[in-house]
Amino acid sequence: MTKKHRNGEIWEFEREMSGGAEGGGVGDVILGIDGGTTSTICVCVPFLPPQSLQFPDPIPLLARVEAGCSNHNSVGETAARETLEQVMAEALSKSCSNRSAVRAVCLSLSGVNHPTDQQRILIWLRDIFPSHVKLYVRNDAVAALASGTMGRLRGCVLIAGTGTIAYGFTDDGREARAAGAGPILGDWGSGYGISAQALTAVIRAHDGRGPQTKLTNSILHTLGLSSADELIGWTYADPTWARIAALVPVVVSCAEAGDEVANNILQHSVKELALSVTAVVQRLGLCDSDGKDSFPLVMVGGVLEGNKGWGIAQEVVNCISKDYPGVVPIWPKVEPAIGAALLAWNFLKDSHKE
Repeated sequence: MTKKHRNGEIWEFEREMSGGAEGGGVGDVILGIDGGTTSTICVCVPFLPPQSLQFPDPIPLLARVEAGCSNHNSVGETAARETLEQVMAEALSKSCSNRSAVRAVCLSLSGVNHPTDQQRILIWLRDIFPSHVKLYVRNDAVAALASGTMGRLRGCVLIAGTGTIAYGFTDDGREARAAGAGPILGDWGSGYGISAQALTAVIRAHDGRGPQTKLTNSILHTLGLSSADELIGWTYADPTWARIAALVPVVVSCAEAGDEVANNILQHSVKELALSVTAVVQRLGLCDSDGKDSFPLVMVGGVLEGNKGWGIAQEVVNCISKDYPGVVPIWPKVEPAIGAALLAWNFLKDSHKE
C-alpha cells in the first residue's frame, strides 16, 4: 500500500483511474528524470526483465513531461520537490499507470553534489513510492553520460548549458568531476558564464573601460532596451541563471560577424570547458601517458548543440585532442531523461546479479 503523502491532490488521478485499486494499465514501468536549472523532464518507459540484454532501439516511450527548474540551489528545496513530484505524477497519468506499477525511479538532478543531497531526496522519495520501488539519485551529469553510452557508466560527459560540469567514470566504478559549482564559483564555460561576460563587456565599453563591441547593439536590440544604462536594471531585476544564459546565441552571432570581444569570450569558454574535461581524464587515468587510449566524451547542452558557424563543441574537441587524441566525441541520440531511465534499468539488473 502506498504511503499517505502530503501532496495527495497530485496523485488523485490514481483513484480516478482505478477506483482505488492498485496496479497500472500498461504493466510495470520505470521513471527517468533529468532535472536541471532550465528545465525538468520525466520519461516513463516500460520495464524489461533483468535477463534482457539491452533496451530495444528506439527505446519505447510511454510518456514524457516537461516542467521548469528543479535545482534546489536555484529555486529552493520546496519548489524543486514540487516540480519533481508534479512531473512524475503527470508522466504516470499520461502512461495510464500509477506508483504501484513503478519498479524503479532514477532522479538525475543538477545541484546534487554531496551524499547528504542524495540522502535528503531519497528520504523524500521513499515517502512517495511503495517500498518495492528501487530509488536512485545522482547528479544530472550521470544521466547525461548514460544518454550517450546507452546506460554504461564509462568515459566522460561534458555538459554545457545554463551551467556546466564534467563528470567521468572508469569501468571499476571510480568517478570524478570538475566544475559544476555554479556561476559564483566560476563555471565560466557555461551559458551563464558566456552571457555574463558579454553583459560585462557591454558595460565596460559603455564606461570606456573596454573596447567597443557589436555586443552592445545586439544585446540591447534583443532585450528591447535603448541604452546600456538600462542594462543594469534589466540584469538585477531578475538575475536568474537561465534568463542570463539565454543570450548565448547573441554572443555567437557577434563572433561570427567578426567581433573580437565576442570571439574572445567564446575562446575563453572553450578553454574552460576543455580544462574541465582534461581534469577529469587526468584524475581517473582514462588515457595512457601518450593520450592515445580511446574514451567516449559525451557532449550535452545547448552551448554545445546549437552553433552552426562558430562551433563551440568542435573547438572544445579540437582543444582536448591536442593532449588526448584518443577522445571519441559522442552527441547522444537520446535525451538525458532517457539516460536516467537506462541507468535505473541497469542498476536493477546489477542488483539481481548480486
